[in-house]
Amino acid sequence: FDPSTQLSIEPQKEINIIPNVQTKLVGEGRQSFLKFLPRNTKVWFKDLHLTLDTIDAYFDKATQSFDKILEVSNQTQVVLNPEDLFETTPRFQEELAHYCRVEFGHRFSGLPATDFDFDSNPQPSFHKDFELLKEDLDKNESVGLINLIAAESAKQIERLQTIFEEIDPQLKLDSINIGLRAGFIDKTFGIACYTDHQIFERFHRFKVKTKHSRSKALTLKELRTLQTGDYVTHIDHGIGRFAGLVKVDAPGKDTQQEAVRLIYKDNDILYVNIHAIHKISKYSGQEGVAPNMSKLGSPEWENKKSRAKKKVVDIARDLINLYAKRKEAPGFRYSPDSFLQVELESSFLFEDTPDQASATAAVKEDMEMEHPMDRLVCGDVGFGKTEVAIRAAFKAVTDGKQVAVLVPTTILAMQHYHTFADRLSNFPVKVEYVNRFKSTASIKETLARVASGETNILIGTHRMVNKDVKFKDLGLMIIDEEQKFGVKVKEKLKEMRVNVDALTLTATPIPRTLHFSLMGARDLSIISTPPPNRQPVTTELHVFNENILRDAISFELRRGGQVFFVHNRIKDIEEIGNIVLRLVPDARIGVAHGQMEGAKLEKVMLRFIEGEYDVLVSTNIIESGLDIPNANTIIINQAHMFGLSELHQMRGRVGRSNKKAFCYLLSPPTIGLSTDARKRLSTLEEFSELGDGFKVAMRDLDIRGAGNLLGAEQSGF
Repeated sequence: FDPSTQLSIEPQKEINIIPNVQTKLVGEGRQSFLKFLPRNTKVWFKDLHLTLDTIDAYFDKATQSFDKILEVSNQTQVVLNPEDLFETTPRFQEELAHYCRVEFGHRFSGLPATDFDFDSNPQPSFHKDFELLKEDLDKNESVGLINLIAAESAKQIERLQTIFEEIDPQLKLDSINIGLRAGFIDKTFGIACYTDHQIFERFHRFKVKTKHSRSKALTLKELRTLQTGDYVTHIDHGIGRFAGLVKVDAPGKDTQQEAVRLIYKDNDILYVNIHAIHKISKYSGQEGVAPNMSKLGSPEWENKKSRAKKKVVDIARDLINLYAKRKEAPGFRYSPDSFLQVELESSFLFEDTPDQASATAAVKEDMEMEHPMDRLVCGDVGFGKTEVAIRAAFKAVTDGKQVAVLVPTTILAMQHYHTFADRLSNFPVKVEYVNRFKSTASIKETLARVASGETNILIGTHRMVNKDVKFKDLGLMIIDEEQKFGVKVKEKLKEMRVNVDALTLTATPIPRTLHFSLMGARDLSIISTPPPNRQPVTTELHVFNENILRDAISFELRRGGQVFFVHNRIKDIEEIGNIVLRLVPDARIGVAHGQMEGAKLEKVMLRFIEGEYDVLVSTNIIESGLDIPNANTIIINQAHMFGLSELHQMRGRVGRSNKKAFCYLLSPPTIGLSTDARKRLSTLEEFSELGDGFKVAMRDLDIRGAGNLLGAEQSGF
């Protein structure tokens, strides 16, 4: 507030006072705000008791410190009466006159002191007597006052208006949907404001909006597990490094208290009182990548939070608009099952599980409706989601529509191509795929057939999002392992045609997908019953031990099976292959990774699928969707470097037949691992039963947390 112009400059909801840590060791202690005000400052408290109650509710012992400041301060005055702000002492008149002469010239040289008359009164009590209240409202209206009713709840305002309409339909009464502590009558502005809680004689509960979620706050138990150098996030100051606990002098006391020491950019130091650790959380961003530390006193952190919040709003708005368009847009209504559909489903080698049958029926029912389908089929690895997709694709093709199948990896695109082609080989359906294994000329020819409508089903990776992929009459999109795709890739596919049916398959749903299903934006089918004779995968955690490796591989080969050996470092993957060959000389070993030439990688994978290799040493490219029933042992090296969902997906590559399967997790001694890594490995051992995909997904979310805003921003969120 500028007293010279009588105008408000800007509203100040909070003031941040930052100590100079370079010159003095200052902890984040509790000090009176009045201590920092300039000399001869007057502070007007409209409701001193409310202020004291608020301070007392959030800072223990703050009231005592506040009173102490009032006693010892000779410069700062606390004023309870607004008139006292504008005292008319001779000194005040002299200073005001001098100021006016300098600023406005000689015309105001003799300006006298001005008195301000605040003509306002509190709201009277009515003791729930609405007739008495009506009389008061009529009286106000007769003298030209505007009657207002303030209430936090719109429903409460509606109730009050109903009551007054019954008492006097001619009564003029406005309402404002805000919560006020007390009503008032201000004759200066001609307003008579009444609050609902005073009319009904109820207590008014003062609410304070919290700025951060305590669910992600650091607890004392987690604080003890932090190591020096670990990155943490302060809700107000951003990302810094944990530098241990230290003792600092308590402000205004002769004692010391513990504080958390944080180091920021340029070696700036921040001491956080132990009572304020709820403002600190452990940094959770991209694993293995050091974040950029924040600069104390810089607006950088607030800007990053604002940008991240804006992105959240933008993405949410785009998604809601897209789903709203899809709900309103007329879709293609497929005809009921033909004899060809019945023949296809009858030719399935295995008997449908109850959940598989219900999911198939739900998908076909959605396709026969007028509005576009948007269904999520969630089932654990190896529970038959692909068969549901094949039946849906065939239903679309029999009605003259084309189908797009989006998969995350080139290996899975090839696998799905063989699966779809084999299942549909006895029917007039043309299935093709595009991935980096195929030459540019071959892809161009395939896309030409897709554009002309000759190709009925096209399978591919995110290459299908490109502008050169054009369908003649696209009717159904199937997205497999959707957690591997970004939001923009999936929604870009849907935006190709708003009225296209969408079917999403996943074993470990990400939070966004699950939330959209639970809130009703997309339909959900769950396949939780395993196929007959399916056995749980025995999961064991070991350090790297050549004897264990030799015994595990030899046992699998003796019973005629095959082995996956996952090593996610291309640099020394050949050395791992040589170690396996030395331990098991009779084994036929193949090596595969994502940087191999397309033709060579395809050849290695096909030879393993056909049984020409006994052991496949590869990176995590085998994670998604591979179905090799003869492979029933998987060894995952450096398992602590993978996420929980990744581990669960890789474990799902084995145990897809009636044979007992084994999963060996190799990692350094658990005592040297991070807390999250130990949780992931122990969780995978715990959730080894069939159908635990949902549990794994939820535990993975719990371990990783929602991530702080910077982590989300750096990972492309």
